Amino acid sequence: MRIDVITLFPEFIDSCAGIGVVGRAQERGLLQVTTCNPRDFATDNHRTVDGRPFGGGPGMLMTIGPLRDAIESVKSATAQSARVVYLSPQGARLTQEKVLEFARMDRLILLCGRYEGVDERVLEKLVDEEVSIGDYVLSGGELAAAVVIDAVGRLQDGALNDAQSAEQDSFTDGLLDCPHYTRPVSDALGDVPEILMSGDHAMIRRWRRKQALGRSWLRRPDLLARVSLDDEARALLDEFRREHRAANS
Repeated sequence: MRIDVITLFPEFIDSCAGIGVVGRAQERGLLQVTTCNPRDFATDNHRTVDGRPFGGGPGMLMTIGPLRDAIESVKSATAQSARVVYLSPQGARLTQEKVLEFARMDRLILLCGRYEGVDERVLEKLVDEEVSIGDYVLSGGELAAAVVIDAVGRLQDGALNDAQSAEQDSFTDGLLDCPHYTRPVSDALGDVPEILMSGDHAMIRRWRRKQALGRSWLRRPDLLARVSLDDEARALLDEFRREHRAANS
């Protein structure tokens, strides 16, 4: 998969994409992250990419010309079609479902805004969709782009040393993940649940599913409202609720 990032700060994206799982995915040839700076397409000596908004108001807007040329240049880099995504607090919320959709694409172009944003005509004519990583405002789209790259990159087949890691992530089945433990077995902070050391894989699977359901009920009840629970899941959730209420009564 190839992800192109149009940004005024390519060194930031290069740094983020060169470490950890995403860096390993690139080393293995599973992912290619490239950057394109709109300033390279500015036509004046100052490499200007912004202008004052019509109608007044604070701040500056990224102008059409450099962005249009940058997008066209990136699109023409390969014969594969690409989806252009603008990172914006006004976009649809990024979800694991959307990440999976992106991860199945051959190419993705991420457009990072700066200042007060970009000229609306760019969004209307050159951008396919807008995506937000949360209901807050950042100084630019680079951090959001890094989030998308990491979330998408780790899902490339072979990026993770253990493929089951992705399968057990939070939100993969619509729920939060269960708790996890490692050595030591006993510590001043507490002990590892005995069931996890029992060797009974059926019971461990059951415990983990119950904890995932319970954690979702406690922290993100909205998730439970969106998933279809089978008979086992409903029974496990009821069991978790009883245990939780008894422990806190």
